Amino acid sequence: MGEKQNLNVSCPECNARLVVDVSTAEVISHRKFEEPIAGGKNFDELLSGLDRSKDEAEEVFSREMAAMEDRDRLLEEKFDQALKRAEEDPDEGPPLRPFDLD
Repeated sequence: MGEKQNLNVSCPECNARLVVDVSTAEVISHRKFEEPIAGGKNFDELLSGLDRSKDEAEEVFSREMAAMEDRDRLLEEKFDQALKRAEEDPDEGPPLRPFDLD
């Protein structure tokens, strides 16, 4: 009866391993449940997932590059139109200030 016994218990919520002292009912140690790496997927599945995400990233990058090139073209056209309007209708000097009207 002088021997201390320990009770190994598994937590139903988090699956942690608890070691409980029977005589004092205190938790002696606690080990967290370790999940399998990457949800149990094997290396080939992980590698194919990386390939897919790499392809998706390259596709998004190429779309954004095309959009930026198109944006540059549109901005250049707008600038040319504004420059043409400025040449057709030049300014007549600096604008009037409110106190110049008095």
